Amino acid sequence: MSTQIIRPARTLQGSLTVPGDKSISHRYAMLAGLAEGTTRLANFSTGADPHSSLACMQGLGATVVKSGSGPAASIEVTGTSGSFRQPTAPLDCGNSGSTMRMLSGLIAPHPHTFTLIGDHSLTLRPMERIRKPLGQMGAKMDLVDGHAPITIHGGPLQAIDFTTPIPSAQVKTAVLFAGLQAEGTTSLSESIRTRDHSEHALRAFGATLNRVGDKLSIAGGQRLKAIDATVPGDISSAAFFLCAALLYPDSNLVLDSIGMNPTRAALLDIITALGGRIKVLNVEEHHGELIGSIQVNCGAPASSAPFIISGALTAQVIDELPVLAAIAPFTANGMVIRDAQELRVKESDRIALVARNLRAMGAQLTEHSDGLEIPGNQQLHGATINSGTDHRIAMAFSIAALRAAGDTEIDGAEAASISFPEFFTSLDTLAQR
Repeated sequence: MSTQIIRPARTLQGSLTVPGDKSISHRYAMLAGLAEGTTRLANFSTGADPHSSLACMQGLGATVVKSGSGPAASIEVTGTSGSFRQPTAPLDCGNSGSTMRMLSGLIAPHPHTFTLIGDHSLTLRPMERIRKPLGQMGAKMDLVDGHAPITIHGGPLQAIDFTTPIPSAQVKTAVLFAGLQAEGTTSLSESIRTRDHSEHALRAFGATLNRVGDKLSIAGGQRLKAIDATVPGDISSAAFFLCAALLYPDSNLVLDSIGMNPTRAALLDIITALGGRIKVLNVEEHHGELIGSIQVNCGAPASSAPFIISGALTAQVIDELPVLAAIAPFTANGMVIRDAQELRVKESDRIALVARNLRAMGAQLTEHSDGLEIPGNQQLHGATINSGTDHRIAMAFSIAALRAAGDTEIDGAEAASISFPEFFTSLDTLAQR
């Protein structure tokens, strides 16, 4: 494991363009692999996870050509025109639960046998949640005690009417991707609306979806056509710097071309409630996704009570919770996070690791089975942080370290490359010392 030393900073100043959105990159890669023609994608995520999706598309018969590097890189995917081939080797999803869950729905209708594998962390994450709906559609899936590796014996699927038992955009996507290729019209209901990147991506590639209230429906037998698209900047990557801006009264940060999808923008509401002043400099729409540039400064919190994240709000900001929790001790009033038991089965047990690392830095807090209570107005000190090889933990505590007294050592810092390889370089550019 690599170690990164984070020194305290005086303030945060400057502008930043974050990598392409990980969630959108996954979906564009998969649909491009299924579509007819050559899809051209600019600002594709530089993180390792979406590139696992691209590699799986190659294994299924798509042609992937990469040019350039970093944020200037472009990706061309020539699709399979709706007919995946029998892979010659297992489809390696790496560390990516998104790849494994969504890909399962995409490939299940195809008449081949597919084996999906991943790294050790991925074999610990729950996969039964996708077997249930796909099994109802007729898919035959073999798991190991509810986990990867997954073997899918593909074949024709039938439409279903499914209600998601837990808020999960990945489960929703697996069902929609399978429904796109099933016989009949598949319907899906969710009591808490999750991010809608899949709906926008499917429409961009030419599919028709309908939404009435909380129910989505998609007719089977639709064909997809290649697109040209620019992936918006990843708001989950921007979250680390938005939170860092809250740590300093004289901070001034501009984030260029980030995704401002309303199902993801709840984070901006939280930043505002915690005292951030956000100014939208411009906004445009591309393939249903909003892309904008924002300026962030630090002001006074909107309330004198601890900020509570629970219920539907928890589901909307599930990926941003580690960094929000990591800065909670520095906020004026603290934070309460509940209904977040899903964090226990991410790349790590994120509730336990956040609690452990905050305590290592001297914070007082209460850990619950589904969240944390973290008082505000605390002073923390530098410490050795255990990232658990989890990218969001490594980056979250790099942000907390900016306001700690003394240096902080992030063990397993290389995990950041899963979603944001440029993270530490960007942090050094913006942190004024």
